[in-house]
Amino acid sequence: MESEAWAQRAPEDEVLKQLRLADTYFRHSVASLVILDRDFNFVRVNQTYADACRRDINDFVGHNHFDLFPSDARLIFEEVLRSKQGYVTFTRPFEFADQPERGVTYWDWTLVPVLDLAGEVEYLVFSLVEVTARKRAEQLIWHQANIDGLTGAPNRYLFKERLQQRLDLVPPAPFALLLLDLDHFKEVNDTLGHDKGDELLIEAVRRIDACLGGPGQAARLGGDEFAVTVTDREQLATLDNLAGRLVASVAAPYHLGGERAFVSASIGIAHYPTDGATIADLLRHADQAMYAAKSAGRNRYTRFSHALQDAMQQRISLSNDLRDALGLGQLEVHYQPIVELATGRVCKAEALLRWHHPRRGAVSPAHFVPLAEASGLIVDIGDWVFRRAAEQVRRVMALDCPEFQIGVNVSPLQFRNDAGMRKRWLAHLAALGLPTRSVGIEITEGLLLDVSAELTETLRRFSAAGIQISLDDFGTGYASLAYLTRFDLDVLKIDRTFVHRMDSHASDLALCEAIVAMAHKLGMTVVAEGVETRRQRDLLEAAGCDYGQGYLFARPMAGPALEASLRGARH
Repeated sequence: MESEAWAQRAPEDEVLKQLRLADTYFRHSVASLVILDRDFNFVRVNQTYADACRRDINDFVGHNHFDLFPSDARLIFEEVLRSKQGYVTFTRPFEFADQPERGVTYWDWTLVPVLDLAGEVEYLVFSLVEVTARKRAEQLIWHQANIDGLTGAPNRYLFKERLQQRLDLVPPAPFALLLLDLDHFKEVNDTLGHDKGDELLIEAVRRIDACLGGPGQAARLGGDEFAVTVTDREQLATLDNLAGRLVASVAAPYHLGGERAFVSASIGIAHYPTDGATIADLLRHADQAMYAAKSAGRNRYTRFSHALQDAMQQRISLSNDLRDALGLGQLEVHYQPIVELATGRVCKAEALLRWHHPRRGAVSPAHFVPLAEASGLIVDIGDWVFRRAAEQVRRVMALDCPEFQIGVNVSPLQFRNDAGMRKRWLAHLAALGLPTRSVGIEITEGLLLDVSAELTETLRRFSAAGIQISLDDFGTGYASLAYLTRFDLDVLKIDRTFVHRMDSHASDLALCEAIVAMAHKLGMTVVAEGVETRRQRDLLEAAGCDYGQGYLFARPMAGPALEASLRGARH
């Protein structure tokens, strides 16, 4: 070694001087310094090391290092003995067996072999610096970067990192990716508050983990969306079973500090490698499957398929075409007459949106209205429909039908996303010189689930201005009798499913009769939808129903046809 060569050339007093300097450094160094023989027995330690171990400096000599402090670092020491070269640095966690109160500590080690003249390792010298504070800070930073702060679940970043590790396995191993989204979670936040919503998310993670076999299985990607990978062969073989248990577990009632809440889960499933070989493909396909589960009614799981992907691509294409439909004049409003059953007079109509696609032909509203809602186009389209209906009712009134009314369907998203809707619509009626009752609005039962103060106030102001409010498709959604009294409703529309079977099912007839009686008690008029036979019409009139709408009376028609039919009815 260079130092040994220098010692052979240096005068004796210089050697002694250097030895004194080395000894002084050894004894007073702020680093913990230790000298071991080749059998790992203590030769010498400095005071810093003794203090770090919380032992007397005389407790070490004569003892073996790994007898006092068992550690897997012994493997590194033995490798240094074999290699006889250079030095090694490493970091290791350590627990003092006789000092459990210290917990896990972390140390940076530097290990140097000292060779004798024969080139064999005679001593091992190592230094230690405790880095527990640094390691815990690193662990905190890692935790904050990789773990969801609310639920303790892995976050999106860590999930994708682990997913990539699965993809990098050689040979590749099959697995399933499940994306899980909570249905109706926003309603919990809106009605019970975000604190209760947070409690629900924590409990949802616990339930998912329990189904999958232990904590840390579910990753929270954000909001109320979670992801899991299923790698166990037995679970993969019974994946439908597992997905069904997840759906059932998430849907069980949540008890949140005296309050009960109900949500469900929509789950999309993609398989590796059949459904994708990259993170992006797997996540996209699982997301498409999850969307299909929501579209099918929620509270269920759906596996990805290429047919599903084709349907999604068509949906995207149709949604893009819808953005241009209004400007290109492809949308049209038709009107279906509503007949007063007692007199046979046509005194109302419902405005129905139609889309004539240049390549696809007539596109069903059941297909394009959800696209308009999802894209936000429903606000502009809904505004256009209202204006067309207002202009049409003005033309009808000019035919000596001063009491005529046209109802327009209003999406829940229009109420939530169009704060200026009420003022704008009332101003437009005023500009046309129309009474406010000439255009009514029709809402669905689902809207009534939003019990926010903003919605309640908006409906109240519409009603106070003279706009009649109809509850459409009554009996098929979630409305209870409490909702009927909470909001200012003028008209109840019985869904066609009850009307269609009332002449062959006594129970449906009884339901229609009960709905009519209840609505009249609450001061509302009743419209029966889907009337197709004379028998249905007669039964409804006998039950006291006020109005009928359906193919028995007339199909939806364009504005000029509506005007012509009204002229013909007067002559």
